[in-house]
Amino acid sequence: MSDFDAIDSLLDAVGPQAELPPCHVRRELRERARLSKAQVARALGVSPSTLSGWESGRDPAGEIRTKYAYLLDGLNAKLATGSEPQTAPAAEQPVTSDTAATVTPLSSPDLDQDGDEDDVERLAVPEPCVLCGRPAGQRVAGFAQHLAPADCRPTATKAPAAAAPPAGQPAAQTPKVPLRTTRPARATERSKGPARHAFQEPSGPVDLIREAVQGALAEHRGDVDAATAALVKRAIPDAMRLLDETRKGARYDVIAHPWIPDILKKQTARGADQIWEARPKWTRHELPPGRHEVTALDINGAYLSALKTHLPLGQLEHSTGLAHDRRRSGVHLITPPEWEHEAVLPNPIGQRDEPGPLWVTEPTLRLLLRLSGPRHQLCEPPQIHESYTSGATENLLEKFRIALKDARDTAIEQGDTVTLEYVKAMYSKFVSTMGESNYNRELYRPDWMHLIRSQAFANLWLKALKAHDEGLAVVRAMGTDELHVIGDWRRVFAEGRSVTEVKVKDTYTAGSDAAEHEGEGE
Repeated sequence: MSDFDAIDSLLDAVGPQAELPPCHVRRELRERARLSKAQVARALGVSPSTLSGWESGRDPAGEIRTKYAYLLDGLNAKLATGSEPQTAPAAEQPVTSDTAATVTPLSSPDLDQDGDEDDVERLAVPEPCVLCGRPAGQRVAGFAQHLAPADCRPTATKAPAAAAPPAGQPAAQTPKVPLRTTRPARATERSKGPARHAFQEPSGPVDLIREAVQGALAEHRGDVDAATAALVKRAIPDAMRLLDETRKGARYDVIAHPWIPDILKKQTARGADQIWEARPKWTRHELPPGRHEVTALDINGAYLSALKTHLPLGQLEHSTGLAHDRRRSGVHLITPPEWEHEAVLPNPIGQRDEPGPLWVTEPTLRLLLRLSGPRHQLCEPPQIHESYTSGATENLLEKFRIALKDARDTAIEQGDTVTLEYVKAMYSKFVSTMGESNYNRELYRPDWMHLIRSQAFANLWLKALKAHDEGLAVVRAMGTDELHVIGDWRRVFAEGRSVTEVKVKDTYTAGSDAAEHEGEGE
């Protein structure tokens, strides 16, 4: 009989899933209720990135779906019965004399380092910040919030976990959001939430990393190898948690799962998409006469530095026949220019066998435009045929990058190999799994992945150009971090282990009288 009891229990757990409104309605309900993603995510026991996915295309399942539907149903009921905050977003208010008296333009020149014109307004009467609930003196894109993350701190008294209707009172329904969710049977019980992580109430992003390392070492009783292996294994979710922490109070939302054009989708299960990243793979054909000592330089933290690149904020939009707009970023179909300097410098688009148009990323296009400009005049401008772009900023991941860089610098200074390997795994896996990967379900941005990788390749190419301009002979440029040169490279590059420095990987002799270096030309 126990077998049948187990089956009956399993059957009882199977039932119709709770209905959810369309994605745009979910976000609209949250924003109308002036709840931040962080607030809702905490109430549901998920990360803000996961919530972003639910508001842009994905659906939760199981018990968490029921909780999410119940929350949305409660918000819909509250707003439908007139409990919506009286102060509407500025973008929806009619322009009257009273409105003009309370809202004035904020004209600080330091608000946008990229020169973008955002909808930022100063409030004569502070309103609750949508992120932390404390009084804020500005509106950004129609919502009151703090501009500086340091000002955006949660209040001592936390808001209720979900905006639910009073006990015993059914949730009101409106035709706009046809939800039929009822309160879960155990909703009054305190949810245990997700499993505990090493990240617990940190005081800052770098503390997330330090506390995770300390927790792993304690769990494995000081075994460095075991702690390192455990940290590397969980590097992806920990990187996403760090990203969420560094995005608190940010002025731009991260759209984690936007619509993606077909050119950014893999053509086959094990194949690639149509984006060309311009990866350098170049070896100089002829060296100057005589024997030479060649130094193979290793570029430190290539992908970490490449996190500072122009990333599209929203969904990519198609355009044709338009000039390049530096305020936007994405991918572009171009006909690249002829490259006549192959003897001394690699082609900026990499080694490509087939001629004609190809899809390149923003960093590659900007590099070609820079080289065709009046300063360098190394090639003709590329011809742009069509593009998929969105409004962009170079600082979207800047706090995330700085947190990782600071932790890396401290680990190197202290000889902390555990933290160093952990940080390296965090940023390298973060970049490699944000495309079509089964290891990172919270962020699906193959466009970002290609842009960051291409930025690393462009950074290496610019180092090769700098070496060439300073009189060094460039012998080889490979991938993101390998540059071989002849000459006194220390007068050109600083030596060290920071991301702004280079270190020696190898030295060897090459030239007409020297044996060919092992592995050369592979």
